Amino acid sequence: MLERRIPPHEDLVDYLVRSTPLGRGEAARVVLDVLAYFGETVEEFVRRRHRELRSAGLGNEAIFELIAQELPRRAVAPPTLSLRQLRRIVYG
Repeated sequence: MLERRIPPHEDLVDYLVRSTPLGRGEAARVVLDVLAYFGETVEEFVRRRHRELRSAGLGNEAIFELIAQELPRRAVAPPTLSLRQLRRIVYG
C-alpha cells in the first residue's frame, strides 16, 4: 500500500486557504516566504539588515545599535551579540 506523503506545512496552507481570500498557490508562496524569512541564520539576518539600513543612509554606529535591539525580537532569539561581534559578522 502506498503511503500518501503530505508536504511540510500543508496544514498551514490549508488553513490560509480557508481563512483568507488566498488561492492555494498564493498561500503556499506566503508560507514559503515566511519560512525563508524566519529561517535566516543570525549572520544572514545581520548582513541583510546592515545592507538595508546602509542603503537607507544610516551610519554603522546607528546600524549596529539598531540591529542589537532587533535581534532579541526574532522568532527564535539568538544569543546576545556584542556590537563588535555584529561588526565581525558583516566585515569578517
